Amino acid sequence: MSVQHFTPRGMLQPAPYHHVAVGTGTRQVHISGQVGRLADGTPVAPGDLAGQVAQALRNTAVGLAGAGASFADVLRLTFYVTRWQPERIGAFMAGVEAVAEEVGLPLPMPPASLIGVEYLFEPDVLVEVEATALLN
Repeated sequence: MSVQHFTPRGMLQPAPYHHVAVGTGTRQVHISGQVGRLADGTPVAPGDLAGQVAQALRNTAVGLAGAGASFADVLRLTFYVTRWQPERIGAFMAGVEAVAEEVGLPLPMPPASLIGVEYLFEPDVLVEVEATALLN
């Protein structure tokens, strides 16, 4: 395996993600712009953060698979969420947990950042996902 995820003692616990990823390999995979829409552009779960997180992760899995990778190869995830407030963490995590087994996303997740933004590229888009993976 080219990626090892872990959280050393002395780092914040518990967290829904590992704090550290160590990768060895030469082939980088970068997935970006994954949102809660189907391949034809149809919005999924308008107004529903959990539903959009789940679909964005499904789309990320498709992108990874297209490059011969999976979530096991992911070094880092970045989530951009519109109008973020801490009380939305329950809906966010519900979306992650609802789809984790389906897409092979390990829990805790690889190192991840959640960045609150005012607006994404269209008003119905509540979340966007980026992933960086490493393959041998």
